[in-house]
Amino acid sequence: MNKTIQYNNDEISPEKLRLVVFASSLGTMFEWYDFFIFGLLTQILADHFFAGINPTASFIFGLLAFGAGFMFRPLGALVFGAIGDKEGRKGAFLITVSLMGMSTFLVSVLPSYSTIGIWAPILLMALRIIQGFALGGEYGGAVIYVAEHSPHDKRGFNTSLVQSSAVAGLLTALLVVYSTRTILGEAAFHEWAWRIPFAVSLFLLAIAIYIRMQLEESPSFKRMQDEDNHAKAPLKEVFGNKKYLGLMLVALFGLMIAQGVTWFTSHFYSQVFLGKQLKIPEATINFMLMIISFVSGFLYVFFGWLSDKIGRKPVMLFGITLALISFYPGFNGFVKFGNPDFATAIKNAPIKVIADQKECSIQFNPIGKTPDGRDAFATSCDVAKSYLAGKGIPYQNISATKGTVAKVIIGDTTINSIDISKLDLKAQKTTKEAFGKEMAAALAKANYPEKANPKKINFYGILGILFVFIIAATALYGPLAASLVELFPMRIRYTALSIPYNIGTGIFGGFVPAIGFAIVATTGNMFSGLYYPMIVAVISIIVTLIFLPETKDRDIHI
Repeated sequence: MNKTIQYNNDEISPEKLRLVVFASSLGTMFEWYDFFIFGLLTQILADHFFAGINPTASFIFGLLAFGAGFMFRPLGALVFGAIGDKEGRKGAFLITVSLMGMSTFLVSVLPSYSTIGIWAPILLMALRIIQGFALGGEYGGAVIYVAEHSPHDKRGFNTSLVQSSAVAGLLTALLVVYSTRTILGEAAFHEWAWRIPFAVSLFLLAIAIYIRMQLEESPSFKRMQDEDNHAKAPLKEVFGNKKYLGLMLVALFGLMIAQGVTWFTSHFYSQVFLGKQLKIPEATINFMLMIISFVSGFLYVFFGWLSDKIGRKPVMLFGITLALISFYPGFNGFVKFGNPDFATAIKNAPIKVIADQKECSIQFNPIGKTPDGRDAFATSCDVAKSYLAGKGIPYQNISATKGTVAKVIIGDTTINSIDISKLDLKAQKTTKEAFGKEMAAALAKANYPEKANPKKINFYGILGILFVFIIAATALYGPLAASLVELFPMRIRYTALSIPYNIGTGIFGGFVPAIGFAIVATTGNMFSGLYYPMIVAVISIIVTLIFLPETKDRDIHI
């Protein structure tokens, strides 16, 4: 006879517990697949849907399209959190997975900018927002459902399997993207085959709905409903109680902002840096991320298991601290291992932009155009910086007197920039093309490579750095679900857990690539994008040390 796990007057057989973990993890994996496809194909989406704007703004806008889904995750957390606390955990599952799957599939048939103009980015953003809204309710439901079925001494382990499903989703997305572009070739992939990974979502949606339909409601929640003790107005209970508000703030600033920026710096900003700054082939980057993602799946489970033994807090603090001390030297190592010719050029021929800084814009404009269609980056300073930022090339800012025409110094070559603010659209384009050719010749003379030399890429060196980053991310994320579930009482758990999780992951984490690249484009310092995740890590370490309680042995069924 099979043993059963006895707790809180309920019996959960090992078979049922395995089904709960499997179904929750598999459904979550499919939803994360949908979400990650956007991140992996940011550059291609920018090319197809934001093709009519400035190249630098186009890329950042593509990153913001990725981040837009995260912005609406807190709203999804409010809506689906309330549903989960009032009506049950299972009901929210089917809605979230359906919204995610259909919105992702529709991207595969969405016309590009060349076909429908401005409606292309508008519709893309709308679908991305629907994704984020749905995902806002997914995570909380999955981890709560698993935790409420698990014995207390295995909550960290079981919920870490749900955490690892995010990696499985990323790994599946990487595999589909890598296979598609390898089989059909880069030219076909960039032209039309990029739609295939989005179309695959329809098949995954059918599987996810079938799996979710096999589940029953959490026994703890059913009992609470039978006793009429479940929350009737969960949002009012959460926001009207100072204790719960305080716990949510601790969860947000102690854990979630660190989790968000650490995870997305490790997985996505690394990808942006390696591709945009160092010009490493996208297929090579995807292959590295597949390896790291596969390994990280085991690390999530290990750190979840470890937190069952020694506590959640010390394991998560280790992760945050490792991220803080490893990011800056790690990204420096990327340059050395990823594109040594680029590193040599930066050292031997550093680039300087001498300009009146008051004429220099922040190198991001969502449209990049004036109302009449001309380039918004039109001063001599903006033209110079826009070119360098678009190429991912670092530079040093040097202030000049008012009215000075900007100059770019590349090694022993000095190039006068151009002011195109008073030129018409055709003249702007012609003049910028001439300036671009002059800049390209000077960069070539100074031995700045157009792309990384595949023979000189230290594959294992980069992989080693990514491995350190992933240890940091998994040590923080592995025990996180159990810690959040244990932090809040059962009647308002879905709402109270989902809000800080989705603000931290969505707002603070989801915009890491866009914020990082925008800071780099403005400052010219290729490592300045790391200031944001490092500052967040310091804040989180302080809040966690002082305010976060250890929750490992708490009874979560009350």
